Amino acid sequence: MWERKDPIIVNDYFPSSEGPRRPGRRRVTEAAILSSHDQSRADIAQWTCPHGQHAGHGCVTCYEVSADADPALPLWEVAVWFTSARPIPIRTLHDVHRHGRRFALDQPSTPLVYLLSGQIRAELGAEAVAGMVGFLLQNQHIVDEFIVTEIRAVHS
Repeated sequence: MWERKDPIIVNDYFPSSEGPRRPGRRRVTEAAILSSHDQSRADIAQWTCPHGQHAGHGCVTCYEVSADADPALPLWEVAVWFTSARPIPIRTLHDVHRHGRRFALDQPSTPLVYLLSGQIRAELGAEAVAGMVGFLLQNQHIVDEFIVTEIRAVHS
């Protein structure tokens, strides 16, 4: 079951005495901790991409669409934590940095736990996360078995 965290909307505009007053920017954060328990229908719907895939399972179509995404779409900062059955070689971790899509694959201090992060243009947070996880599906030579444990998508 997901530990539901409703989207957080905060205003990160700080007024200044100089110049005209600008409207505040809204920063939207969508996040979920995933587990193997049953999920509510609302949670499933929130994290289902337009192609019918759960964001935590990834969507290769979302990944491919993001390559030519409309620049007017929101730019999401996405973070995906996942576990792997086998270690990912250090060289592979570094190769992802050179991928050219602003993605990074890092290993926190915990063995077999990895963090895939980057920027991706998409209409919805679920689509952005599904595209990011779709990168792993598309590139199974990087990691062939993985389980997504936590996802986060943020845009301003």
